Amino acid sequence: MNSNILVVIPARGGSKGIPRKNLRAMAGKPLIFYSIQAALNSRFYPDIYVSTDDSEIATVANKLGARVIHREPAKAMDDTTLDPVIYDAYQQASEAEGKAYDLIVTLQPTSPLLKSESLDAAILRLMSEPQLDTVISARNDTHLTWRLEDGRYVPNYTRRVNRQYLDPVFKETGGFLITRDSIISEKTRIGENVELYLLDNGEDIDIDTFEDWNLCEFYLKRKKILFVVSGHHEIGLGHVYNTLLIANDILNHQVEFLVDDRSQLAYEKIALKNYKVAMQVQENILDDIRRLAPDVVINDRLDTSEDYMSALKASGIKTVNFEDLGRGARLADLVINAIYPEKEILPRHCFGHDYFILRDEFVLTPVRKPRERVRKVLLTFGGVDPNNYTRKVIDAIHSYCRDNDIEITVVAGFGYSHYQTIECYPDIKVHGNSTNISEHMSEADIIFTSAGRTTYEVASLQVPAIVLVQNERELTHFFASAEYGFLNLGLGTEVPHNELLDAFVGLVENYPARQYMSGLMAKSDLAGGRRRVLKLITDILEQV
Repeated sequence: MNSNILVVIPARGGSKGIPRKNLRAMAGKPLIFYSIQAALNSRFYPDIYVSTDDSEIATVANKLGARVIHREPAKAMDDTTLDPVIYDAYQQASEAEGKAYDLIVTLQPTSPLLKSESLDAAILRLMSEPQLDTVISARNDTHLTWRLEDGRYVPNYTRRVNRQYLDPVFKETGGFLITRDSIISEKTRIGENVELYLLDNGEDIDIDTFEDWNLCEFYLKRKKILFVVSGHHEIGLGHVYNTLLIANDILNHQVEFLVDDRSQLAYEKIALKNYKVAMQVQENILDDIRRLAPDVVINDRLDTSEDYMSALKASGIKTVNFEDLGRGARLADLVINAIYPEKEILPRHCFGHDYFILRDEFVLTPVRKPRERVRKVLLTFGGVDPNNYTRKVIDAIHSYCRDNDIEITVVAGFGYSHYQTIECYPDIKVHGNSTNISEHMSEADIIFTSAGRTTYEVASLQVPAIVLVQNERELTHFFASAEYGFLNLGLGTEVPHNELLDAFVGLVENYPARQYMSGLMAKSDLAGGRRRVLKLITDILEQV
């Protein structure tokens, strides 16, 4: 479908609301750059002319790839409408190019977020529908509105109803107006048969005020961040909770999630938080990542390979990896490792408890000094507790707790599936996937947990804790150790019941030991970790 298309960008020098608006730098480029670029990227290869009365605008427009029509001063006044300006440009361009134009596009420089794809779709619509005269960019502006009539405010509606039940109202955005050569004249660019092309997601912003300007800059500087996460029964949901915390702190960028094809549990958890999340559908997850086209990928999925990270790097994607001990970690732009000790010092690798991301509920929960008499013990073994340490600990300590009037509480994780195994203990309080686990921890005198992220949360509240490691990998978690106030019994599957009981009783009956453990935990600045991690990620985003 071949047509001669002319794009006219009207850009006078005397804007009043924002002086010198068309040349002011928006996100590092002059405002007029964006409309010229949108036209240059059109798949219809239009002729592009800037109509201006300003020599500086003319020079910049030429350098940006547009031709220039010098507008006479009489057509650059505040009260001059665009119809004669565009018609004059149309006539001059037709003569200069020696061609007749089928379509004339008015493309205003005050809509810098307009995409070439939207412009092309509107052009194609007019080309493919002969009965249409004009296509105009617009946005849905349906609201409860009022008008001034004889000095009184009168509603434009008969009943106050929700927006979706009102008759739709549409507002021109100023982004583009596309018309046929048979319609354009010095008095009009709009024929009888008009269709509106609706824009949204920032494309509909038309800059009139500094507030509009600031909003456009926000959109232009906004990056797309993709969290690539794993979370299933075998590895738990720690990675998911970690990335959700980071995502909650990122307010100025677009955030999406991608989980691998084993991570249905992670998918469900993320979806519950109303984030946009996709599950891997391609054989190679890299193909899913490329389809989503992020600026930055944040990996929290255990060890990465060199091939995986090399492919991301080759695609021009910045990368941030969490808890990554794989060979691919060397290729990341940033590695943050709060849990595992690193075998060597590498640039752009930040490790240690200073980089743990603590949830708000723990930051805001007051720390309570240890009680001399133990009254409550809490069991919480993460998202899935694959070895069912919950049942093992109850079996070991239940009789002692009953005889000594110690209350046992269980907070089971999102994926815990062994409830039936503890039903034989009716006097135990069980909470499934609690939303206020910090309160349960704060009320406890001793906590049983595994060696994952929960240990940092426990330490932030300075509650003495006994650790049972879930797997070989958790054995490398350096924080869950005596140095930081924990009694770590090692791999829980190898700890007999009598040893469990002895360790527990030893803490219950040794108040100074519990005080000492609490004091060791107090030395770690866990509350500041989240701020430090966000600053590191922000530095990466500024490099995009």
